[in-house]
Amino acid sequence: MSIFHSMNTTGSALTAQRLRMDVISSNMANVDTTRATMENGEWVPYRRKTVTLTSKEGQFSNYLNTAMGSTSKQGVGNGVKVTGINNDTETPFKLIYDPTHPDANDEGYVQTSNVDPLKEMVNLISATRSYEANVTVFNANKSMLTKALEIGK
Repeated sequence: MSIFHSMNTTGSALTAQRLRMDVISSNMANVDTTRATMENGEWVPYRRKTVTLTSKEGQFSNYLNTAMGSTSKQGVGNGVKVTGINNDTETPFKLIYDPTHPDANDEGYVQTSNVDPLKEMVNLISATRSYEANVTVFNANKSMLTKALEIGK
């Protein structure tokens, strides 16, 4: 295992959480968007986006250690990767009664995005806390490596 393995792991988490915060920011910016994309020849509101994260798997060293029967790397992570940014198609669009709106239907209702600002703020706080925790881990690791290098002086 490289001495930079933990830094690479933490760095992948920082990158993933930053992307997650960017997607949440995009969702918040489009909370009132009524025309975002064309689907079947009609304008539809902005659909909330979600980020899917998974652990990095499939490194050669993991397969080699498993084949050799080594258990020394059990529990050691390889980091995280983003496997997709998906549209939330399960949550329905919100209907707001506003007959004066240009996008109102015959009954006077306007379809707006399926973004819930409260849910997005909770997700943003979660992503921010995770980012901060990973920064703390990165700085602690950097400090330990610096101290280890000072031993040789």
